[in-house]
Amino acid sequence: MEILARAVGRRKEAVAQVQIVRGTGQFIINNKIAQEYLHNNSCSLLSVKAPFDVLEKTDLNINEIQPTSLNLETFDTIVKVKGGGLIGQAEAIKLGVARALCDIESLSGFSNEMTIQTEVRKQLKTKGYLDSRVKERRKYGLKKARKASQYHKR
Repeated sequence: MEILARAVGRRKEAVAQVQIVRGTGQFIINNKIAQEYLHNNSCSLLSVKAPFDVLEKTDLNINEIQPTSLNLETFDTIVKVKGGGLIGQAEAIKLGVARALCDIESLSGFSNEMTIQTEVRKQLKTKGYLDSRVKERRKYGLKKARKASQYHKR
């Protein structure tokens, strides 16, 4: 099993560790098929697999440069996720997959390697898949991160 890329995605309380390896096009989450793990929630399934669609539709024709090793059917995505709910986990997986696609190793070894990787990163960034949001920490003297008690003059 040749690991092409690894990345971590976080959203709310969920943390997803993503590995992209050579395989048969399977998407495995916590040793289950993605449809089974996400309870056939089509919105979550589409959002998790959305970064791969961006890779197919990049302006550079990647298949001309490297026709055999960048076919998306030859990638397996293996995810370990914990914490949070299903929607938070799906968002964490999406961020992890997008980060892994940015530094995938099968794009390396060419003279125009940087142009391909920057193009993929730019496409993922404009679609909003590389948006990492985490919960803001609580500050002392406040009830939550920004919620303070009401000011009273007298």
